[in-house]
Amino acid sequence: MKRKKMVLVIVSCLSIILIAFLVYVFIGISQMKKVPSLSFKDALEYTTKGNKEALISVGILKDGKAEYRVYGENGKEVEDRLCTYEIGSITKTITALMVKRAEKEGKLELDATIDKYLSLPDGKKYPKIIDLLTHTSGYKPYYFESPMIENFFKGRNDFYGINGDMIIDRVGKVNLDKESYSFNYSNFGFAVLGLVLENVYGESWKNLADDFLLSEIGLKNTHVSDGSGDLGNYWDWRDDDAYLSAGSVTSNICDMLKYAEYYLKNDELYRECQESVKTINASSFSYKTMGVNMDEIGLSWIIDRENEIVWHNGGTGHYNSYIGFSKENNTAVVILSNLAPNYRIPATVLGVKLLMETF
Repeated sequence: MKRKKMVLVIVSCLSIILIAFLVYVFIGISQMKKVPSLSFKDALEYTTKGNKEALISVGILKDGKAEYRVYGENGKEVEDRLCTYEIGSITKTITALMVKRAEKEGKLELDATIDKYLSLPDGKKYPKIIDLLTHTSGYKPYYFESPMIENFFKGRNDFYGINGDMIIDRVGKVNLDKESYSFNYSNFGFAVLGLVLENVYGESWKNLADDFLLSEIGLKNTHVSDGSGDLGNYWDWRDDDAYLSAGSVTSNICDMLKYAEYYLKNDELYRECQESVKTINASSFSYKTMGVNMDEIGLSWIIDRENEIVWHNGGTGHYNSYIGFSKENNTAVVILSNLAPNYRIPATVLGVKLLMETF
């Protein structure tokens, strides 16, 4: 009898949890459906409502003229200041740019498989460089490695302490048995690209990236994160972490607007990175609901064919970001936020709203 009562109690508890979860999902979907009708200003005010820590930098570049504003609690404009943000996966566009430069210098071929540049076991199938750049390599978003256990308990960046040797070992163990793979966003794939760049240049990705950002692009306040900045809560990284090339760069709104400007100009290197390579049709239900489309992909850049927008976003533990541009309208928008990616309305949605309103 006691056992029967125990089972009933457990079943009742599980039923309550399930009902609560379904209610939560229903409310979430209902709230999500309201987002498309919000203006950028309304969405910004909602996202920062009651949050005294919020600092969102918003930049617009139109017809060669750049301007930015910083917003705090309740969407109120705060004093003119340059904050340092983690740009997360926008780092991947920098890695892609470096790969494209390496191709132009004759150091690698985009259609070559990675075993041409990395020391890997014979007799296995490996993806091409172009497959890594377009997230169609067959690799998962990431693979579990032992440092992740300690990182979890210490509240660190998941990828801290995962070095190149671990990545190479993992690549040698992954079995790719298909001729082609569909789009599957992969941080791991960009970690591999970072190692390819290290091998063809004989230099660490960190040093390559810092030199490239400063000397070739002229971004004085954009670099691989060293933990410094005015906003705090930055991810820890080691100089030899393999995932640096997937999401380690920090920047400010002025530098990111300058970065966007390069893509609006007709410079060959930047133009070729944003040109469509593959059709991916990867828009999730939530993205579609909020007006964000993932129709095609260039060299890391996502292409929204419906709105003719080229974009990328980024997210870390305490930051999320967006950069998008329309060459047809000669307009770019950058959103840098010190709020987590899952906090209310993300920078990606804010960015799309502002970009569409600016046309």
